[in-house]
This record gives sequence, C-alpha cells and structure tokens, in this order.
Amino acid sequence: MGHPPSLFSFPTTADLAPNLRTYILAAQAESLKRHNTFRVAVSGGSLPKTLAQALLSPPNPENPDDKPEFDKWEVFYADERCVPLDHEDSNHRLVRQEWLDKIPEDLGQPKVHHIDVGNLDDPQEAADSYEKALVSVFASRDSVRVPGFDLLLLGCGPDGHTCSLFPGYPQLRENDAWVLAIEDSPKPPPKRITLSLPVVVAAARIAFVATGEGKKEILNKILETDEGRQLPCGLINEQAGDKVSWFCDAAATTGITFPRRGSVI
Repeated sequence: MGHPPSLFSFPTTADLAPNLRTYILAAQAESLKRHNTFRVAVSGGSLPKTLAQALLSPPNPENPDDKPEFDKWEVFYADERCVPLDHEDSNHRLVRQEWLDKIPEDLGQPKVHHIDVGNLDDPQEAADSYEKALVSVFASRDSVRVPGFDLLLLGCGPDGHTCSLFPGYPQLRENDAWVLAIEDSPKPPPKRITLSLPVVVAAARIAFVATGEGKKEILNKILETDEGRQLPCGLINEQAGDKVSWFCDAAATTGITFPRRGSVI
C-alpha cells in the first residue's frame, strides 16, 4: 500500500453527516467537471439512512457547491440480494425508502440501475445481466478493464465483509468478472450478486461508513492487524490506499490508535 486510507472520527452520526455530505459533493463536483455525470454505487445496511441525513438537508444558499445535482447522478448497487425489488431484504427497496423517495423534486432524480428481476432464481444470470448493464454505461467490455465508478459508498460488516464479498470466499480472488454471483452467503438471503474486488478498488473514491460500538472490534482488526488486512475491507484499504476514507463515530473508534482526522469541512 502507498499512502494509507483516511480515518475520520466524529462524536456522533449527527456530526458525521455534514462531513460526509461535503465529501460526497466534492466527489460530485470533480465528476461533473470530468464527464458531466456522477456514477455512484451504494450498499445497504445502515448506510442509506446516513446518506439521507447527509444529502437531504437544505443546501447552504451561500455556498453554490453545497447542492446535490441528483439529475446528473447514476446510482448502482455495490451488491444486491436476489429477491423482488419490494422484498424486505432488497437493497433497492431499502435505498429507495430511506433516501431516494425522500429527495425533494427541485433537486432532481437520479437514474437508478437495479437488478434484473427476471433472473432472481439464478444468481449467475443475475450477475451477468448486471455486468451487461455496467458495460452499456461504462463502455464496451473490450475497451476498459474495469468500470470506473466516481464514488463507492460502502458499509462494513462485523466479520469485515463489504458489498457481498465475504472473508475466505473464492470470489475475493476473481480478477476478470465485474459482477459476481454468490450462492451461499453466510448471512441470509443466500443468493446475491456483488461487484468484484478489482471493480471496487478501481473507483476514484471509496467511502466506508461504520458507526456504533458494534463496529469497534472489527475496525480495530482491519486498521491495525495483519489478519484484518486480509479481510475484504482490509484488502480494499491495502489496494486502494488513499482513495479510501472511513467515516466513523466515536463509539466505533474508541481505543483505535490508527491516525484519525476530525473534519472534512
């Protein structure tokens, strides 16, 4: 690893949210300047609620950069469960309920790329279909090695997994496919699709959001032990380096000696 990731620690999630907003809107500005669109992949869990906190507060009228331009966003899923879009386990349902459906009309609506519901019984077919969707957006499969997301917004599981990349699973060693099938997830539901590790680490920016005392042990492991560096989150840290930022609260970072920062703003 070259330069290490950034660890931002805030007293509470209420303090974290405006800093995450600043970070996301800086990524938006860079991307719109580069190619007039902002391509983001998100995961589920507690992340969509935090995103809503960060992005749905009223823009600062004195700061022209403090406004999401959602009509220029393309939202993808870093992973998805092979369930109907209205199923309680669907990341799309969660993201829609917690964030997308709450976006004010004047901020526009992003284009959302969800899983093909015609392939729910066959995760490999679902993965192949989602990869084709990525190809249609990011250029032909032959012209780019991996899609170049502008920003990935991810969570961290208590076992160090992220997306649906789980510790010890062979999918972590996949170097060619963009989207992978999971038939036997260690947590339900078992059938899923996920972005591959090379796609994740190729993103221009990667933000992990991990809050609460329940994340303290795994964060310590990921950031401060050799064993943790081999977990999915640790591999992303190692391979993507300073493209990675961790947004955490004090409860999640108590006792961690990894250098931390207290503000993006």
